[in-house]
Amino acid sequence: MASPKGIKDYAGKEFILTREYAAPRELVFRAWTDPKHLAQWWGPKGFTNPVCQWDARPGQPIYVVMRAPNGVDFPMGGGFLEVVPPERLVFTSGALDDKNQLLFEFLHTVTFIEKNGRTTLTIRSRVTKTTAGAGRYIGGFEAGMTQSLERLADYATTLR
Repeated sequence: MASPKGIKDYAGKEFILTREYAAPRELVFRAWTDPKHLAQWWGPKGFTNPVCQWDARPGQPIYVVMRAPNGVDFPMGGGFLEVVPPERLVFTSGALDDKNQLLFEFLHTVTFIEKNGRTTLTIRSRVTKTTAGAGRYIGGFEAGMTQSLERLADYATTLR
């Protein structure tokens, strides 16, 4: 669906990504809930996270600064709504503008299912709020999150 200005309107759009990891779900869940671990794999390939405030408890805020390989920072905010170890995380997140205001917001539900020592992770991400400048970020969400989940697969092997 396109807006009158030809800008894609992502309001209500849902992305569903699934990935299987050769690791127990407690380990994969920990990689999602411990900021020291999350900072090692969050974001597209080549990105770092010099700031990673990620306290996985309901009501706690999220603030992450993703740094691109060219040195440009992309701050992100949000908050935790539900944490059910090691089964589910529910949180909001979105890119922040230069005044620390959300450009958009996703509602994410991440589930962790273990079978035979392997974990199937599913992330359901629905756009709940958008602004005029949000399309360029949301349009790259699926590719960026796919790269993050690939980075997590590599990182999870180091957590044993």
